[in-house]
Amino acid sequence: MGYRNASFLLFLVFALASCTYTLKVKDGSMAVDRKQYSVAEKLLKKEYNKEKSRVEKGKKAFLLGQTYQELNESEKSMQWFQTAYDNGYGVDALKELAYTQKKAEQYKEAMLTFKELGLEIGSPYEYRREIAACQIALGWKEIKQTEYTVKPLDFNSGYADYSPTLFKDNKLVFTSDRTGSTGDDVYNWTGNAFSDLYVVDLNSESVSRFDLSINTPDNEGTVTFSSDYQEMYFTRCYGGKKEDSYCNIMKSTYSNGAWGIPEALDLFEEKEINYGHPSLSANGQYLYFSCNHPDGWGGYDIYVCERLPSGEWSLPNLMGRSINTIGNEKFPFIDKDTLYFSSDFHPGMGGLDIFRTFKLNNGSWGPAFNLKPPINSGGDDFGYSIDYASPKTDPDLYHVGYFSSTRIEGLGGDDIYKYEKRYVPPPPPPPVAENEPPVVEEYKIILEGYVLEKIYENPNDPNSNVLGRKPLPESKVVVNFRSRKDTISIGEDGFFTLELEEDSDYQFVASKPEYLTNQEDFTTKGIGRDPNMKVQKFEIEIVLDQIFFDTEITLENIYYDFEKWDIREDAKPTLDELAKNLELNPSIRIQLGSHTDCRGGDNYNLGLSQKRAQSAVDYLIEKGLDPNRLLAKGYGEETPEVDCLCNRCTEEQHQENRRTTFKIIE
Repeated sequence: MGYRNASFLLFLVFALASCTYTLKVKDGSMAVDRKQYSVAEKLLKKEYNKEKSRVEKGKKAFLLGQTYQELNESEKSMQWFQTAYDNGYGVDALKELAYTQKKAEQYKEAMLTFKELGLEIGSPYEYRREIAACQIALGWKEIKQTEYTVKPLDFNSGYADYSPTLFKDNKLVFTSDRTGSTGDDVYNWTGNAFSDLYVVDLNSESVSRFDLSINTPDNEGTVTFSSDYQEMYFTRCYGGKKEDSYCNIMKSTYSNGAWGIPEALDLFEEKEINYGHPSLSANGQYLYFSCNHPDGWGGYDIYVCERLPSGEWSLPNLMGRSINTIGNEKFPFIDKDTLYFSSDFHPGMGGLDIFRTFKLNNGSWGPAFNLKPPINSGGDDFGYSIDYASPKTDPDLYHVGYFSSTRIEGLGGDDIYKYEKRYVPPPPPPPVAENEPPVVEEYKIILEGYVLEKIYENPNDPNSNVLGRKPLPESKVVVNFRSRKDTISIGEDGFFTLELEEDSDYQFVASKPEYLTNQEDFTTKGIGRDPNMKVQKFEIEIVLDQIFFDTEITLENIYYDFEKWDIREDAKPTLDELAKNLELNPSIRIQLGSHTDCRGGDNYNLGLSQKRAQSAVDYLIEKGLDPNRLLAKGYGEETPEVDCLCNRCTEEQHQENRRTTFKIIE
């Protein structure tokens, strides 16, 4: 995904080992791994200048490109990715260069790079959406939209300022990591302070920290208030000293002239999930937010809770496919029957774009509409809000509002902008010929599907780097719909299309000899009819894995604690996915293997690895798998993933060696 600025620390970095930000790093690579980008920048430059090998220079240059991406410095990032590619780093450098060019609004250059990238990996298919998005963005930039006017606000600091929210007495509350935030620690992602909530008086533009009972040395941000300003919800990211930090939604109530001590909302009552970006409806009955729950559509999705008569919140409901995608949807803002949100997957201009959707008469939501320039840009645009109370300076002014952006002309990593929305007369309708009957168009939902296979850097090694995907010809797809099964044959282009019925669930099972069968689901529930869009198109991709017999494949994210063999919580999603694949492929039999690190005696490690492999097998049996299809084998320390001197291996290298694998044996 590759988020490029400080604001995303509020919902991503903490799931990726944020607890390590205070640890001392030894080199630039370790600094990048620890998300300490402000530290990595200095170290990597020195290391690059010292390197003699072209290959090693390419590695350092790529890490510098990543570092400047995260520090939101596009020009430097592009330079280093180009340097990495020129030094033989490969297609990963070219890929990151293309995405950075797109975010920097260098759309023509990005299209050429995406085309070159597709040719280099052997699949023009892989980047067709990005090329089309660049073409659309070029067209949008040429259209001078007079509906909106946009300007940055003077209180932007040069640090990260974002997610503005209306507050009483003509004030805004926003998030910032500017100097003066609570606590003395430096957040090594940015080199700045940890983020706090701030309040600005829009009359004087004087800025001060929000209530001291809310801000802490942890990261706070993205707040929403009830209409009477007696209740607030905001994001806080925290964890113990030896634990990863995760983000949660906090609630505080205003009483006796002060905000109460915030309490966390345990919306799913599940750990290791990031929740954030709350938005409360005007009547206080609905709370919208985003989170990365594994049961969502993919990445971050938008959910909604309803306030129960008891005052508690209902379990969250995942919003429909008109809003959520396999990408990331975040920063919801509810305005009566209109929902504004940001997405990096709906067709947009670069990073996150702001979209709006309307609630229709049947309770569903219409298609997402991109607000286009000047609201959206190649950078990340998010944190939209509306100020209806602001005085109108002319009769054509609808309202004013605020949003945040990382666009290239900004002052800091994230800046807050004010917009004015005005009435623009619609164009005259096209002339209708006399006596010509009106055209009656039917509503249609069209699904375009692709069956794909992975492109490996080494075609004979499923553990090698995945370069992309390409269409898989001559496969078949079985469509399960309302107790009916239909079979679709797939041509050379791996493509199929289908008209779907409204308010229905579909299951697509794709298969081909010598490949593992796979399944994807799609639902039209929650997709409302839009009078301005008679035909709505959606896309689904089904990726089939080639069968590599008797070849060990590492299962990602299955690690064990030192001298333990129990299945950790972070391993269960991977094993759940494996169980699903085994159910779809009932004729195969697999071996689950386990490897230890080098610490401990040979016999001890052999026994420990056998226990770990058996734990994985037992977990799959508990999920309903036939024990006869599963074989557990411990390898001990015989074949490490990272070959390092035992007393010099880092803890991360030890953990990589404590891995679980599977291989198909029948």
